[in-house]
Amino acid sequence: MTPLLANLLCLGSMLVWAMGLPAAEYLIGPIPALPLTAMRMSIAAAVLLPVWLLIEGPARLRAAPWRRGLVLGGLSFGLSGVLLVMAQAATDPVTVAVISSAMPVIGIAIECTADGRRLTLPLTLGLALSVAGGIVSLGGTLGAVDLGFGAFCAAASILAYTLGSRFSVTALPGLSAWGRTTVTLAGAGLAAGIGAGISALTGGPAVQWAAIGPTEVAALAVFSICGMALCQILWIASVSHLGIGFAALHMNAAPFYVMLFLSLLGQPWNWVQALGAAIVGTGVLIAQHRPALARSPS
Repeated sequence: MTPLLANLLCLGSMLVWAMGLPAAEYLIGPIPALPLTAMRMSIAAAVLLPVWLLIEGPARLRAAPWRRGLVLGGLSFGLSGVLLVMAQAATDPVTVAVISSAMPVIGIAIECTADGRRLTLPLTLGLALSVAGGIVSLGGTLGAVDLGFGAFCAAASILAYTLGSRFSVTALPGLSAWGRTTVTLAGAGLAAGIGAGISALTGGPAVQWAAIGPTEVAALAVFSICGMALCQILWIASVSHLGIGFAALHMNAAPFYVMLFLSLLGQPWNWVQALGAAIVGTGVLIAQHRPALARSPS
């Protein structure tokens, strides 16, 4: 896979992830965080499983490290999914996307600590532009960002998701992106399902089934299939090639993508967030710049 294709896959992942956040607004309230996460992850895994089977065959599914992948998915993506829904329930889609802009810093820090990645000048400049683009993308929404419990949940969700993305590649080296994504999302759905069952048995908030209609079902499909299954397969494929640090640089354009889809639903276009996305894109290009090797004399 070329770096250009990997970056395009990452950009596509951010687009479909952002598509899922407005869809979640139709679901938060009628469906509590744990059941919603269990539904989302389970639907995503159920959609990916037959595709994986068709592409790689039953032998690959049987040979997959299911136990390790299920545990990894439950502890990372399952926890991240629950925290994300809790964050959005306490705040709004733009605030969640804004807090998510910390992901490049987390990703680069992990690679510097674990892999010995050096903070080169292009990488430092690219990271700075990515963060600056995220700040610019705040625009007029900066004062509306909730820095309370919702922000804490969003930050914890991003940390769990970043670690899970890295470990999906490093701890499951024998699997393709299809396998890594399917196994870990199945683990996330299982963990969230167990949590939802325990919550129901102990008197936790229940799903308001009477409030679930065709609109909510369609929103759940978008939230699960686009905002998780498709997003995750593109994301893991790009992380496998770029690494979590470079891939995470794309996250700071998320406020623009969220605004893009909200504008399609009737909200006004925000040129400041568009500028922020352009700055993030410039940072991605600079961070991945590699100087050409000097030609040896003939």
